[in-house]
Amino acid sequence: MPLSPDKQNNPRNLQNMASSRFANRDIPKSKINITSLKRSFRLFNYMSTTNKWLFLLGTIFLAITAGASILFPKLLGDMMDGVFVYKQGGVSTAPSLDKLTKVAELFVYLFIVQAVFSFLRIAIYVRVTENMTLGLRSDLFKSVIHQNMEFHSQNRVGDLLSRFSSDIAQIQDTFTTNIAMFIRQLLVMIGGIILIFMTSNKLAINMLFTVPVIIVIALFFGKFIRKISKEVQDLTAQNNVIVEESISGIINVKAYTNENFEHSRYQKNSLNLQKESIIRGYWRGAFSSFIIVCLFGSIVWLIFKGLGLVQSGDLAIGELFNFMFLTAFVGGSIGGMAEQFVQIQKTLGAIERVLDIIDMPQESNQSKLNPDFNQPLHFQNIEFAYPSRPDNNVLKNISFSLEPGQTVALVGPSGSGKSTIASLIYQFYQPTQGKIQLGGNNISEFDLIHYRNHFAYVPQEIVLFGGTIYENILYGNPNASEAEVHEAATKANALSFIEEFPDKFQTLVGDRGMKLSGGQKQRIAIARAIIRNPKVLILDEATSALDSESEFEVQKALFELMKNRTSLVIAHRLSTIRHADNILVIKNGNIIESGNHNELLSIENGIYKNMIDRQIDPSDYFSSN
Repeated sequence: MPLSPDKQNNPRNLQNMASSRFANRDIPKSKINITSLKRSFRLFNYMSTTNKWLFLLGTIFLAITAGASILFPKLLGDMMDGVFVYKQGGVSTAPSLDKLTKVAELFVYLFIVQAVFSFLRIAIYVRVTENMTLGLRSDLFKSVIHQNMEFHSQNRVGDLLSRFSSDIAQIQDTFTTNIAMFIRQLLVMIGGIILIFMTSNKLAINMLFTVPVIIVIALFFGKFIRKISKEVQDLTAQNNVIVEESISGIINVKAYTNENFEHSRYQKNSLNLQKESIIRGYWRGAFSSFIIVCLFGSIVWLIFKGLGLVQSGDLAIGELFNFMFLTAFVGGSIGGMAEQFVQIQKTLGAIERVLDIIDMPQESNQSKLNPDFNQPLHFQNIEFAYPSRPDNNVLKNISFSLEPGQTVALVGPSGSGKSTIASLIYQFYQPTQGKIQLGGNNISEFDLIHYRNHFAYVPQEIVLFGGTIYENILYGNPNASEAEVHEAATKANALSFIEEFPDKFQTLVGDRGMKLSGGQKQRIAIARAIIRNPKVLILDEATSALDSESEFEVQKALFELMKNRTSLVIAHRLSTIRHADNILVIKNGNIIESGNHNELLSIENGIYKNMIDRQIDPSDYFSSN
């Protein structure tokens, strides 16, 4: 069904669409505060009680592996003590094979503990997360698919898809990896600092005044580098947009001889990209120099101070190794926590966007009032403006009736409001003013699902799903039998070409039905409408785009479909209009003529009469006048 005009494809929007696609790769961050954390805890509602306890157990296993990690430098230092000869307190210590053997045994136990509990933690987190995101995905899809047309007209398909792909993937990664890594790094940092002070107070104080400070500075420096890199990525994306736009529209480029213009546009953007890339290179070089001089310099300085303590007998060689490894662990933890912190910020943003959609009120009407389509459908002084353009009325004081079993044809130029009338009947939108009544009730008072179940729609541009012909016909009534599918195909004049395919009804139609011709897709859509057996039929004919033979077959199928049904026809061909019980000529949102074929012919200098006299189809007539 047509959406609001601003959602129609426009070649000039190509750059925005492509830019959006590249931008979706980088998930925006959200501030960590009480509100965002409290809302994110709602995800635990998607965990069963069993999964919540499993998540807690996995966290305990995580703490065990973090503790085991801290023991690694300690055992390594003990191993060094068993190899080197050094003096401590004036007493020489000889190498000890027994000590080496004992430390080696402890390493085996340590690796076993690490391996077992790491596997259990990962297995538990993955299971819990997948169970949680299953419910999250389901609720997200349910909410999206049940939103009204205003929601879908205001949100790009690519942006909605990123909720299912990028955002859900970000949430998965955080619960399986990022949270675990953040907790692990925090425990390692705290435990490491405690052990560092227990090893040597003198070196610990020197370390805390150098390494952490340098790491924090490096993190901020790295954040600045990432910002510059993001700007370079944006320029690269713009370059790709220009290439994509030029190649996809190569016919227009060559038809308007704009090859040099496109090359100039690309060259200008490439020069900006070159300039920014060079600047980024300079900053990256400065960052590397900073790391070499400051970070590695501070480590060498700590080793120098530590060796002095070893030489004086105030520190064992193994303790020095232990200290330096712990320092590396603490430094790595600080750096790792910063990265995990960024990922958690992104996850909070992802959770916020997903929950925003899930929390949106769905398009529904739980009324117990069911419609009676044996009553007439009345449009009474209807005015309507799309939500995106509230000041631009598409329909102006529209009034007419659709009697049971009657065919009403809508004639008018593009943008006159024909498809909008069909959208209002379907309740895709509600009128700005006036009311639409079925019998004595406003159609908004009926149960929405039950109301729409009595409709079938054959659009101007047929979109088939990527399955088989059988599945596409069955979509009109998923409970129909195989015999009913065959009968619908026969009535739609589709059986003849279906039987010619090797796989017959099991033939795959391809993405959006691209493997079928226009006439074939049209007849599949008609068969889908026939099997639905609707009370009200809405037709937006597409025969103007078909060859004569296909048009003839489609017209026969349409007349079969319209028999004894209330039908609203958006007319493009005079052949359809002639048989309508009532013809509404619409222009600029107003009904300027109405009546059946003969009544409209009696209007002197009438628009409809001029079309008939000149044998011009409506779409051609209004485009030439």
